[in-house]
Amino acid sequence: MTIRYGSKKIGDVEVFYREAGPTDAPVILLLHGFPTASHMFRDLIPLLADRFRLVAPDLPGFGQTKAPPRGAFDYTFDHLADVIEGFTEAMSLDRYALYIFDYGAPVGLRLAIRHPERVTAIISQNGNAYVEGFSDQWGPWETYWREPSTANREDCRPSLAPDTIRHWQYGTGADLNLLSPDGYELDIAYMARPGAEEIQLDLILDYRSNVVLYPAFQSYFREHRPPLLAVWGRHDPAFIPAGAEAYRRDLPDAEIHLLDAGHFALETHAAEIAERIRAFL
Repeated sequence: MTIRYGSKKIGDVEVFYREAGPTDAPVILLLHGFPTASHMFRDLIPLLADRFRLVAPDLPGFGQTKAPPRGAFDYTFDHLADVIEGFTEAMSLDRYALYIFDYGAPVGLRLAIRHPERVTAIISQNGNAYVEGFSDQWGPWETYWREPSTANREDCRPSLAPDTIRHWQYGTGADLNLLSPDGYELDIAYMARPGAEEIQLDLILDYRSNVVLYPAFQSYFREHRPPLLAVWGRHDPAFIPAGAEAYRRDLPDAEIHLLDAGHFALETHAAEIAERIRAFL
């Protein structure tokens, strides 16, 4: 199995991606979350590449994707979805299963409601689309959404701190004996780049636009009935299991599995998730 790396120019953005698997195989588009990048799929890709073509781009503002600075590029979820839509077209991805995680969920679901005919299935790994999925840990972000003042913006900055990434986002609910430092230390390094925190604070503010779209996402589920698999870390401190179970309200045949894992379930449960995906697809 060989992982291939490349980039595609989409407007002013140079989208970095990694892919593996036969080019004529069924496609899984892997969309990462916050504060990580496509390296979060480093363990999953080799487990599925014999059967599927896996394509994992880095979103603008994350990883190795090169995008203009704030002011020259609008760091909103609508704009991220525009870029990834252009990327799928540049890669000739006409049909794909969506793997959505965290920030990748509102990006991927925007693609789904724009082009439902392209989506063959959805795999949600702690990718939220329901208000029931929010834990009680969103206070500073929700305050910032309601009142985007400088003070409230600063109150969100601890979400970007190394200890928060290392211990809260990755460590909460995870088996620490199985948790490699590779993922979170790379995320911390990316966050330390000049301008990175301000981009992320812009996206934190715009996250409120995703909640506004939840009814549209749910309407898409009801109208188009995409097969859906939820493989969810049950100890996620941000997105609780009720967010996984809520999919059944609009997709009664959804397959739901709650794993003994945290937010970054792939870091400790890649093999189990791969088995679930293989059986599901």
